[in-house]
Amino acid sequence: MLTFRTLFAIFATLTLVACGEAKVVTEETPMLNLGDFSFGHNIVVAEGMQQGAFSRTAEPEEIQASLTAALQERLGRYDGDKLYHLGIKVEAYALAMPGIPVLFKPKSAYILTVTAWDDAAGAKLNEEPRVLTIFEGTSAKTLVGSGLTRKKEEQIEILSRNAARRIERWLEENGEWFGVASKGPETTQEEDAAAALELLELNADSEALAAAEKAAAAEKAASEEQ
Repeated sequence: MLTFRTLFAIFATLTLVACGEAKVVTEETPMLNLGDFSFGHNIVVAEGMQQGAFSRTAEPEEIQASLTAALQERLGRYDGDKLYHLGIKVEAYALAMPGIPVLFKPKSAYILTVTAWDDAAGAKLNEEPRVLTIFEGTSAKTLVGSGLTRKKEEQIEILSRNAARRIERWLEENGEWFGVASKGPETTQEEDAAAALELLELNADSEALAAAEKAAAAEKAASEEQ
């Protein structure tokens, strides 16, 4: 499992810019050039995932089911000549909740580690799992934290769609696995890990966490008095 200490030691000075939101997959949704890729086993594990600071609580089964469905919807469209499998571990999540001051930058995100497998070769395509940090997006609804504008179920659905799209692009970035040219990376491993660090670091800072909890409680009390 990823930890704050591990990420801080390696990636403390790096940053990542969040992307927009992925739309629901339709017949008009463009497909990427993934060569001979055909989607095989769709394995998502969410047990033991860490919960980010000021996050709504989600059960592992909720995120696992949503992410599994989103991956099948997006990657199940490919019908190449060879079978490939994906193993995804949900390392951590955050679902922005209402009542948290903007100062503490409440975000909705997944931190994932992803491994691809070649069925015919019976071997991993990436020896080290790829860290991917997925954000909810930068729409007008999420600039101040979507806890105020979206239900938990909506946050999970959007994060899962964004994750499926990002994994699709990661496969395209490694096109040589599927007999086609590779594309330049959208983000690097270091950038994704740095974003994971930012998401988790408040949990490791007891003073900051206490201050934020106090501010959140005060804001909640003030809203109840109105």
